[in-house]
Amino acid sequence: MVIVENTKVALIKRERNDSVYYVFPGGGIEKGETLEDGTKREAFEELGLEVKLNKCIATYEFNGLQYFYHCDVIDGIFGTGTGEEFTNTLRERGSYQPIWMDIKKLLYIDVRPKEVALKVYALFK
Repeated sequence: MVIVENTKVALIKRERNDSVYYVFPGGGIEKGETLEDGTKREAFEELGLEVKLNKCIATYEFNGLQYFYHCDVIDGIFGTGTGEEFTNTLRERGSYQPIWMDIKKLLYIDVRPKEVALKVYALFK
């Protein structure tokens, strides 16, 4: 999902295997979920936010087709997500840290997927 407020975009800072990179919040759709329901669940689990989906602004093929919806925040406190990535220390998948990043920095940092970062920059700069 893509959440933009003022001149900042919500990202997840990942530290894994001695590398640091950033990803857009989101994740897999569970059995029986719609894309909208899954996106809302992931926003709450990863960011602690309730969101309203707007339009899909990008798709990307990686382990299946990924959809990137522009979302508006309805309620919640950024950074209070309690999903498994924060609570299950046995996962050994590195750290997850929700952050606000200046949109201009999307051009210079390791954001994955880069194609989506460039599209977000072009749409919201």
